[in-house]
Amino acid sequence: MSDHAPLSGRDLIAALCVVLIWGTNFVAMKFGLRDFTPFQLGAGRFLFAILPLVFFIRPPKLSWRIVLLYGLCQGVGQFGLLFLSLRAGMSAALASVILQTQVFFTAIFSYALLSERPSRALLAGLALAACGLGCFGLNYVGGAGAAGAAGSAAAAGPAGGTTLAGFLLCLCAAAMWAASNIVVRRAQRSTPQFDVLAFMVWSSLAPIVPFICLSLLFDDPATRWRWTGAPPSTWASLAYLGWMATILGYAMWTGLLKRHPVNRVAPFSLGVPVVGIAAGMLVLGDTINGLQWAGIALIVAALACVLWGGRLLDRARARL
Repeated sequence: MSDHAPLSGRDLIAALCVVLIWGTNFVAMKFGLRDFTPFQLGAGRFLFAILPLVFFIRPPKLSWRIVLLYGLCQGVGQFGLLFLSLRAGMSAALASVILQTQVFFTAIFSYALLSERPSRALLAGLALAACGLGCFGLNYVGGAGAAGAAGSAAAAGPAGGTTLAGFLLCLCAAAMWAASNIVVRRAQRSTPQFDVLAFMVWSSLAPIVPFICLSLLFDDPATRWRWTGAPPSTWASLAYLGWMATILGYAMWTGLLKRHPVNRVAPFSLGVPVVGIAAGMLVLGDTINGLQWAGIALIVAALACVLWGGRLLDRARARL
């Protein structure tokens, strides 16, 4: 299929639905954290992700070590740290942006572990992303940091800023997402045609027991029975995170990648932070200051550089 062939109407709708689901998924996390601890939310998310599909879908034809490792990296690592970040003071709007730095962590890990050389466009994107993270970091030092520290008493308050702990935990979540990407690449090398839906469902089994154990170890005993008294909105957020964001979102995205070249599908990922920012500000009342807007602009520019920079360089060389 041509790299320039337009998506069909059905595929365009699927791509936009994925962007909408993944962008609003951060708001659903905030709703879930109103009644559940981060570890309880993690266990609930993946319980919903496996039920009832685990009874109807056969296990993937992959080594169980790969399935388990992915489940731990993506489940306990990425989402466990992300839920802790949101509880510690990261806003839903900014989390949707900072988590996209997984693209650059993936590049670093690929170079270190898979010997994949970064392109010039990727190196330029890394530089822009570093500047963007620097803008976010400036909120926690000097005068901006004082304002952030004053607002950290109401860490996740909708009118306040973010906290340094929330920011660092969100970066760690992005790094764990990148680690799970490396696991998937190794899986694709060993079994190029593996069933992604079966892989997602069965790997979602891995985080459940660790999350339950972490909850028993670290959560206040008084919070352990909130499950029975949680309002319908909280259960709806769990269902949204498990069924829509985890299973349906990844299934539709993978289907698009199977039918179209990566460079036709990947640009839609730029819409996720746009939807995330809009949803956070409209639904939760998240606020963003000048330095954070600068950081957002630089990270989005970095992602655009990675997606389109290589083609622009190739065209420039061809003209010369």
